[in-house]
Amino acid sequence: MAPTRPVRSPRPTAGPGRAATSRPGSGSSSGAGPAARRARRLDVTAESSLARTRRARRIDRLLAERYPDARCELDFRNPFELLVATVLSAQTTDVRVNQTTPTLFARYPDPAALAAADPEVLEEILRPTGFFRAKARAVAGLSQAIVERFGGEVPGALDELVTLPGVGRKTANVVLGNAFGVPGITTDTHVLRLSRRLDLTTSDDPLVVERDLGALLPRRDWTMASHRLIFHGRRTCFARRPACGACPVAALCPSYGAGETDPERARAMLKG
Repeated sequence: MAPTRPVRSPRPTAGPGRAATSRPGSGSSSGAGPAARRARRLDVTAESSLARTRRARRIDRLLAERYPDARCELDFRNPFELLVATVLSAQTTDVRVNQTTPTLFARYPDPAALAAADPEVLEEILRPTGFFRAKARAVAGLSQAIVERFGGEVPGALDELVTLPGVGRKTANVVLGNAFGVPGITTDTHVLRLSRRLDLTTSDDPLVVERDLGALLPRRDWTMASHRLIFHGRRTCFARRPACGACPVAALCPSYGAGETDPERARAMLKG
């Protein structure tokens, strides 16, 4: 009697248990990729610290493929312009800020000039950004502090930046990471929301989220990882209805299915 041939086990398909080794997406901004089409909600209830770290870094690599042009979307030429633009970006869009700052900096090109600005003129320039009276006071106040305490130069250290009126860690990290090349995690709305949605943190406290993400990602990647999360939040992983079926990290996401899972309909939702 001829020996029986061993039966091969079927090739495992992507799913929660295979998430760490699958390749969710090709990096194309227009397609969902095979893993997004196969994805199921990932169970991370028993995820170890090492597994979470590996998943976070895999997510960042896949977002880098999807958004190779991720960057700070505020226009600036120096640290002062970025600092002011970041303060102005509160409660408005980067596009609106970029439409306003050329006029602002043409009239007030440095901290000394902005500190001495006529409040009514400054408010009128900033009107399109919303909350223009408060923003006018904020940028004039921080400009005065830069002149008086730092000789007219924006400081390049976190502990000094946060002493400026209206400048918190989020704003300071934007300036440090993009104007000074000092790595920092920017805990803006998108970063906070996606960090929780991806279960990379359980907190909504910006300081805790910054700490949690910092522990998962290499320090050298902090600034760009923030940009990639922001790009993903603006273009794919929307707050109310994410485009799950077109997401490059669908197989690594414990919130998969919170939005549209059909690949074609999801692709139609993508922005940018």
